[in-house]
Amino acid sequence: MRNVLRIVRLLVAADPWAMARGAALSVVVLVMGAALLGLSGWFITATGLAGLAGIGIAFDVFRPSAGVRFLALGRAAARYGERLLTHDATLRALAALRVVLLRGYARMNAKGLMGLRGEGALTRIVSDVDALDGLVLRLVLPILSALVTHLMVFLVLGWLVGWSVALIILVGYVPAAVLILLILARRTILPSAEAEHAGQRLRRGIIDMTRDREALILAAQLPRQANRLQEIDDQARAAMARLDRAERDAGFFFSILVASVAMGAFATGAYLLDTDSVGPPKAVIGLFVALALAEAVLPLRRGVAELGRMVAAAGRVAPQIGTQAQPLDNTHDDDGPLLSLKRAGLELDLSAGEAIVLTGPSGVGKSTLLMQIAGLDQDDGILIKGMRPGLWPEQALRDVLAVLPQRSCLISGSVRDNLSLSGTFDDDALWTALEVAALADDIRARGGLDARLGEAGSGLSGGQARRMALARILLKKPQILLLDEPTEGLDDHTQELVMGRLRNALPDALIVAAMHRGADHPIFDQSIRLVR
Repeated sequence: MRNVLRIVRLLVAADPWAMARGAALSVVVLVMGAALLGLSGWFITATGLAGLAGIGIAFDVFRPSAGVRFLALGRAAARYGERLLTHDATLRALAALRVVLLRGYARMNAKGLMGLRGEGALTRIVSDVDALDGLVLRLVLPILSALVTHLMVFLVLGWLVGWSVALIILVGYVPAAVLILLILARRTILPSAEAEHAGQRLRRGIIDMTRDREALILAAQLPRQANRLQEIDDQARAAMARLDRAERDAGFFFSILVASVAMGAFATGAYLLDTDSVGPPKAVIGLFVALALAEAVLPLRRGVAELGRMVAAAGRVAPQIGTQAQPLDNTHDDDGPLLSLKRAGLELDLSAGEAIVLTGPSGVGKSTLLMQIAGLDQDDGILIKGMRPGLWPEQALRDVLAVLPQRSCLISGSVRDNLSLSGTFDDDALWTALEVAALADDIRARGGLDARLGEAGSGLSGGQARRMALARILLKKPQILLLDEPTEGLDDHTQELVMGRLRNALPDALIVAAMHRGADHPIFDQSIRLVR
């Protein structure tokens, strides 16, 4: 539950005043509902007795009826305002949660970030955020509103009717309602989590089957995959059935509770009437107020029934929203080496304008070293202008260096959209970057900068996609350029064009490249072979 409380604090802190106003209006709605039913019961009883006594014409019906209309209209207006404020505040809170969550994921190392590119991870993240939207709307605000309303009703009823009636309603509702909700939570926390897990597996499975349909057909595995999805769907339905059964049982016990408390308030009012402590109209107020307070406890079933889903989601989300500690001293030495590498078997001080290539067998750690320099992995022994990459402010570090990983990241959109992810550039700058990447002729043939690319840049070959990502990096003009297999998928002629133009485009940049082929290119001042 610690993770749940952490998420709740984050959601409330996103717009505390709107949350407070929404909570206040929630209490107003419940209090007005109880007052409306209590006044109506008093009014009906008083007018009936006045008619029986033959003094109906002298009975003032205008002020009570005006009070009934005021409470009815006021309750409707308060309900509208409460829904407006709480839903608006919740949407703002979820937007803030998404931003904080994405910032948390952005601080992951390179391996963790690569793991987020699959549809399974994206589906899980979206589903977790959706699950957490009920924390405030269906749990926190309703519970707080119910408790405050019961306390206020207790005080007013004690003053107006009698403390015995008020105590019957308070003691009858609160402990019993808490017990029912605890039992409901215990029964639903596991099936709720199971239903959510099965639902996510089902969505991922459908995506996989749709994407790989042709391969499954050729391998005669489509029926088997469909049967597996049917089994997952059956598991989800079974968990939902258990969840619904527990919620219906809780509703049944709540109905008994409401009837019992109402009868207790009625019997206590009758006793007070018999002892001449109150008159008949006041004696029935407790009955009607007890019936009205059912509105405060019955909606809690839904939120508690989804608690398992919320707890599981909070457990996955909370570790990613921790605040990043800022260094006490984030100054750096502009007079020192631009990049310093000091580790076992490797000591280098590199300056602007140099270019080195890292070679070695696969798995020796070339890509890992580049990610460490980029601040995307443990960076001991690495200094950029005298400071470790992990201690740099994120934006400042990204302004200094750029990295081209082995997997290119493109989006569905135009060529211009893909090149402008890092900023706004004029057409001349975009074409210059494409020329350096030896991609300008290909883009002109496709229709120019406004030519559309499919999802993940589909429509381009692997080599073209890498050169598109390289052109995007060149537009930033970084001081340190990290390249991981930049010539993979390129023929020898294109490789020569790209590497030759690269140095001309960034004459003052420090270039660090990890390569298997092309390591003997004259652009490089030295070659460093990494060993295990």
